[in-house]
Amino acid sequence: MVISTRGRYALRVMADLAEHRGEGFVPMRQVAERQGISLKYLEKILPSLVSAGLIEGVHGKGGGYRLTREPADYKVSEILRLTEGDFIPVSCLECGPTPCDRAERCYTRPLWDRLTSLIDGYLSSVTLDDLLKGTCEGERPA
Repeated sequence: MVISTRGRYALRVMADLAEHRGEGFVPMRQVAERQGISLKYLEKILPSLVSAGLIEGVHGKGGGYRLTREPADYKVSEILRLTEGDFIPVSCLECGPTPCDRAERCYTRPLWDRLTSLIDGYLSSVTLDDLLKGTCEGERPA
């Protein structure tokens, strides 16, 4: 599984907004400059974050974007799932019209199922607040 630029940038935007949440609505131009990301590229990412209710925006003078919740209430998995889809390391685990015909007798399927579970569990245990504090350990799986 490779996280795309879109997913990495969405996470950076959210972390930046979390860091500057006390400033009210933050102009995206400022976020773009701080993060070294093209404003045009950010303008392609923002609509999905707004439509999912993760951030809200105001246009015009004094406008910008801000988080809709506290940083501790955002899971990294929520942000990445929005931009990347499911965290599936191999195509045979994807839900689709033609399931894998070897699933019942595949020696490696349990490995891929467990890896998917570990990835999802870890990303679900880390919040934006953890990113800001530099404590991305998350909860250890049992």
